[in-house]
Amino acid sequence: MAYEDLHCRETAWLNSAVATAVCIESVPRRVFASALDWPGWCRSGRTEDEALEILAAYAKRYAVVAAVSGTVFSPDAGERLEVVERLEGNSTTEFGVPAIPADYERQPVNKTEAKRLAALVLACWQVFDDVVAVAPAELRKGPRGGGRDRDQIERHVSDAEISYARKLGVRLGNDLPAIRAALIGLLGSPCDDAPVVEKGWPPRYGARRIAWHVMDHAWEIEDKS
Repeated sequence: MAYEDLHCRETAWLNSAVATAVCIESVPRRVFASALDWPGWCRSGRTEDEALEILAAYAKRYAVVAAVSGTVFSPDAGERLEVVERLEGNSTTEFGVPAIPADYERQPVNKTEAKRLAALVLACWQVFDDVVAVAPAELRKGPRGGGRDRDQIERHVSDAEISYARKLGVRLGNDLPAIRAALIGLLGSPCDDAPVVEKGWPPRYGARRIAWHVMDHAWEIEDKS
């Protein structure tokens, strides 16, 4: 599937009266809020209210991803959040990763929606690469000197994608361009409600997990540049 074929120019998501469906994944000290139809738009907080507030605040930053994908994104999407699922997290959630697929993400994906999801994941990669290209090599550190620099974050994102791809049945060694192309082909194709491989991820959750990680670090690089 050619990348240029994934750009969506018309979509029902233009309707600003439609609430943004959100799932909440929580453990005692951390809560993730994820926009289920918008891979990469996911934020965490100490409480559900805080996570939702931060998610809403990031709508303008996520609009860049939607624009790159060619998908129409309502300017007030962050003002109309609706929690449709609440999930109990696990140790991975506690560590700082949204780890639990929502029931919504176990539903079949039709051709139109698959194309839209793949376009958004591809846009996340493009935005990340653009951020890396203009960021300084050394990033601001935390109050105790902690944190990674630009190239370390870029390698971390690449390594994670190689691992994530296996959860979707993509095993191509360390060839990241080939892995990304295979992932776009998979995510851009209709699927049923089952994971692609045994003990793997439903494709819709795979799109959310991959895009979350990419954008989380893209925004980290921006904020620390």
